[in-house]
Amino acid sequence: MPIDSFVKILLPSTTAFVIGIAITPIVAHYLYKYKAWKKKARTEGLAGGGTPIFNKLHKEKEVGTPRMGGIVIWGSVLLTTFLFWAISMVFPTPFSEKINFLSNNQTWLPLFTLFAASLVGLIDDILMVRGGGTYIAGGLSLTRRIGLVLLIGLVGAWWFYFKLEYSAIPIPFLSESFELGILFIPFFMMVMLSLFSGGVIDGLDGLAGGTMASIFAAYAGIAFFQDQIDIAALSAVIAGGILAFLWFNIPPARFYMGETGMIGLTATLSVIAFLTEAVVPLLVIAFPLYLASASVIIQTSSKKMRNGKKVFLVAPIHHHFEALGWPAHKVTMRFWVVGVVFAIFGMIIALIG
Repeated sequence: MPIDSFVKILLPSTTAFVIGIAITPIVAHYLYKYKAWKKKARTEGLAGGGTPIFNKLHKEKEVGTPRMGGIVIWGSVLLTTFLFWAISMVFPTPFSEKINFLSNNQTWLPLFTLFAASLVGLIDDILMVRGGGTYIAGGLSLTRRIGLVLLIGLVGAWWFYFKLEYSAIPIPFLSESFELGILFIPFFMMVMLSLFSGGVIDGLDGLAGGTMASIFAAYAGIAFFQDQIDIAALSAVIAGGILAFLWFNIPPARFYMGETGMIGLTATLSVIAFLTEAVVPLLVIAFPLYLASASVIIQTSSKKMRNGKKVFLVAPIHHHFEALGWPAHKVTMRFWVVGVVFAIFGMIIALIG
């Protein structure tokens, strides 16, 4: 690989971090000015019943820390993308054109997904902090959020199937891909929904940011070695934006990512996973997301099928470890370690499979 490819990935990524750091004071000012946090803590879990353990652990922070910190992430990504595109237009040199990673065949679709899904999340966050909607503490109902995510997934699946002619899923270590035909469309939608369900990981200071940064860094590596340099650059830019957010989200968190961050990131991750044909390795790379989601499903199913009996003290699983007495920062940092290990392992599977 020529050195220019490394520059094309690292320079925009670093720029996104710098822009994210620069815009955060402005974003934080308005989030605090308009008290963009929940007005009351949740009192009922998804499976019904009260949430005494969760309230004991997080009641004060949940109603006093702003949401919508994800604006820093997608804001820095969009600004960085526009900046490098504008430089290539205004100062058309071989170098400026080289570092412009906005391209029709690689990055337009994930960027559109990031914007659309983040906008959906932003609407949910605004409703939540205003106390509207039918969600436990305000916001869109879970059913409506799932419906909107599936709608975004349907649009993406249609584009992949009819425009890009994707219909098969490469299976690591097998010479032939698994042909899905028209079933590719619902499969794509389910992948996006499964990642969205992993958004419950946004529950501890720094947890979601550190986890998502390692995931997107892994896909930057996968795309780079597949010579999809524009996707690699975009993935690295997203990781850079996440790291800027994480700078202010480590304990004590200045703000939370919110749905505008998690819905945007998980939907975009789905698109990038399909574009790099690394969908199966996604199960490994995004293991912390699936672990958090699975713990909620297990807990909910257990309470409904076993007359209220629980598997975990509280779900998602990171709160279970808190309830066991682990300090929040220890839970977060151990999840980071697990996330990095699984991201590297999944990247290896994608590249040698």
